[in-house]
Amino acid sequence: MELSRRDFLKASGAGLGGAFLLGALNGGVAIAAPKKIPLKKQRGEHSTICPYDASGCGFIIDTIDGKVVNIEGDPDHPVNRGAACAKGASMRQLSPDNPWRLNKVLYRAPGAADWEEKTWDWALDAIARRIKDTRDENFIETDGGNTVNRNEAIANLGGSALDNEECYLLAKLTRALGIVYLEHHARI
Repeated sequence: MELSRRDFLKASGAGLGGAFLLGALNGGVAIAAPKKIPLKKQRGEHSTICPYDASGCGFIIDTIDGKVVNIEGDPDHPVNRGAACAKGASMRQLSPDNPWRLNKVLYRAPGAADWEEKTWDWALDAIARRIKDTRDENFIETDGGNTVNRNEAIANLGGSALDNEECYLLAKLTRALGIVYLEHHARI
């Protein structure tokens, strides 16, 4: 059977018209209309904002006895309307109830093959000590007779998940350390 272009368009129009008529007879719902999927509601329901980027997508967290059992996009949120990007869809991994989440400090000394467990106090003291030592060793007070008070050995890369107050405090801290390489990942 050979169809001309005109016959093809006529047949396509008739097919589409029939589909719309069937949809109208079916309660006004078109055949290809998306079905509403009910939310998986549990005992506790809490709303939150995605921490990954600055879009502000909304999510619903379902809990049972204080433990996270499900995280899904909030269909009533004006930003994402229930959708989630790959990072937002994996937000369940951030829950403290996640059995694969690392919740202790593991440290591997330079040249060592094995990881050893350390305390949080040890880790915070070690980080503070390394920042202080690096700053003291590389601090530049003057450059060509001009006072510059800078440190070019440390950089800071911020994230858009930080709110304005956290960004302000982070910028104040890095400037106090003399850090000039202060950047934000959204600009890179």
